[in-house]
Amino acid sequence: MFYALLLQCLTLVSFNVENLFDCEHDSLKDDVEWLPDGKNHWSHTRYWRKVNHLAQEIIACGETDDGWMLPDLVALCEVENDSVMRDLTRRSALRNARYEYVMTDSPDPRGIDVALVYSPFSFSLLHHHALRVTPVKGMHPPRDILYVCGRVMGGDTLHVYVVHAPSRSGGERATRSHRLAVAHRLCASLDSLHQCSPHAKVLVAGDFNDDRHSPSLDLLAGKGLVDVSVNAQGTHGAKATYRYQGEWGSLDHVFVSPSLADSLLDCRVFDAPFVVEEDAKFGGIKPFRTYLGPRYLGGFSDHLPLVARFRL
Repeated sequence: MFYALLLQCLTLVSFNVENLFDCEHDSLKDDVEWLPDGKNHWSHTRYWRKVNHLAQEIIACGETDDGWMLPDLVALCEVENDSVMRDLTRRSALRNARYEYVMTDSPDPRGIDVALVYSPFSFSLLHHHALRVTPVKGMHPPRDILYVCGRVMGGDTLHVYVVHAPSRSGGERATRSHRLAVAHRLCASLDSLHQCSPHAKVLVAGDFNDDRHSPSLDLLAGKGLVDVSVNAQGTHGAKATYRYQGEWGSLDHVFVSPSLADSLLDCRVFDAPFVVEEDAKFGGIKPFRTYLGPRYLGGFSDHLPLVARFRL
């Protein structure tokens, strides 16, 4: 009975993986800090350790009280290129899952992109393309938004957007217009989609670098989308996906159309003991990250994944 229930679910993981760079120089990108002789001393050993760490974490995200199955969709932020995605899906502990992926090729100066990993057994890809965001004054070329359309088990069409909005580096207020530019571009695409398909099932996931009551996310709520991750917490002490100076914050979000919100089974932060560590300074736990500044820690990511399950 539990297995039958799992087969009727769609599981999404949304995860900022913290700088998944390979060890090769891209002459068109500012990636020198992620080379073996760069300031981070990013070696092949460290790279493969991270790749397999991420694979382990994605696999573990499929575990629930009802049993375990591989996630159907995995929205990833901070992946460098096709090489790291190929290694993650075909050469890591995920290689037997037969995952496929699509990703962007953004003008981001560092080469940071987003990707959607999907199981072809539960999600049939129909179409995908990147949404280019026009920079506003003082803004570096931002990361593209990834749009993916496919059919899930049962035949319904699902429209997925993967977002990695600009950071707050320089101050929240000073960079607010940067994230609003991304939100406006996303809303323009949603408007076009709803003109063609008013009752489209939409899922928007990623790192928005904003909390729920920020202007950029208010725009999405104004389009009728529901933040199903707003109260997501972990089961081992995590109160959100990100922790800074002892304070938990929700920079990562999952927004869905009302029809999908009605079919939500649960949304949680994945905080299994192996992906967190003790916060010796502030108490409690924090994500077990790969780097803390220039210091290599050997962990997983500075963000914890969101895991959302929907009834099909």
